[in-house]
Amino acid sequence: MRNFISVLGSTGSIGSSVLKILKKKNSFTPYLFSANKNYDLICEQIKQFKPKYFLIYNDKILNKVKKKFKYSKTKIISNLKIKNFKTSHIAIMAIPGIASLNPTLIMIKKSRKILLANKESIVSGWKLIKNASLKYKTKIIPLDSEHFSIFKLLENKNINEVEKIFLTASGGPFLNYKSHKLKKINPKNALKHPKWKMGKKITIDSSTLMNKVLEYIEAQKLFNLPKEKLEILIHPESLVHAIVRFKNGLIKFIYHDTSMIIPITNAIFEKNVEIDKFFQNKKEIKNLSFEKPKLNNFPILKILDRVNEFPSTSIIINASNEVLVDLFLRYKVPFLSIPTIIKKVLNDRNYKKYAIRNAKNIKQISVIDTWGRQKTLELVKKIYG
Repeated sequence: MRNFISVLGSTGSIGSSVLKILKKKNSFTPYLFSANKNYDLICEQIKQFKPKYFLIYNDKILNKVKKKFKYSKTKIISNLKIKNFKTSHIAIMAIPGIASLNPTLIMIKKSRKILLANKESIVSGWKLIKNASLKYKTKIIPLDSEHFSIFKLLENKNINEVEKIFLTASGGPFLNYKSHKLKKINPKNALKHPKWKMGKKITIDSSTLMNKVLEYIEAQKLFNLPKEKLEILIHPESLVHAIVRFKNGLIKFIYHDTSMIIPITNAIFEKNVEIDKFFQNKKEIKNLSFEKPKLNNFPILKILDRVNEFPSTSIIINASNEVLVDLFLRYKVPFLSIPTIIKKVLNDRNYKKYAIRNAKNIKQISVIDTWGRQKTLELVKKIYG
């Protein structure tokens, strides 16, 4: 029996890393790939991997690819309504943003194992994901280097044995900036991450440390942790990805190079992984440093006190951030507007009306998400014109 693999978000940084692994070890049959608008890379992947289906969200690119691969065995599609949809042994969910939630829920029904690389779908829709995974007996493995590390550290452990879990952050490109310099940051500066090569959205989140806010929420949901058991530490070397302090006095951590090839390979194959077959792993152990983040450098961390305020607060935080990151990347708002406007959204008179709702399906999540986006745009227009 063939083991199918599906990669949704195949042209992004995570998707590209997955395909590098598949080139090295051809254990799976490519079934479904998806992308948005990277035409050249889509064409390259169709030629090289020949997936059964290639889902393209952008209509212009869809039509262009359809025309080019008119006689290809790969079927070019625009949605996930596939007849005789085969079950994938593994599906990698690497679509950025809240847009990943619905495809994730669909793929849970059609996969034995989901490798989930998307923070936003967990932050906004974890209950739906968890319930679906239990219903269809689908294993969920988080692919963030931090959450994959926690996942491995907690294997065969009872959560009651844990005293504290530390999420590590590199601090991004502005770790040592004086707070007054943050006013002058532009997208070009913010996209120069000192340690990781990632997509634009996650790179900006890493520069503000919003990625740690989302990961803080994520960890609570994935591992059923109270906020008291979580702490964020700055770790400029980016080599330790999570630290777990147990009640018995032992502290364990996972250390690996700054390449997503390592957690992805381990998540795909799980056992008997020889990483040198996939990645030129550095052998030396380096000096490590840790410090608490300074709120003046990372004002977005001030909203950590509010992430558990109401059932849907995290949906609104995520929605507002997605809008602001997009506007910042297009030079429409300044860097510091991201934490400032998110805070204003959370202080809006109508915020509680939406945040207090306990969203039970995608439609209800969408209503709350839409309010967060609209309120953010309204505030941007009011402040920046």
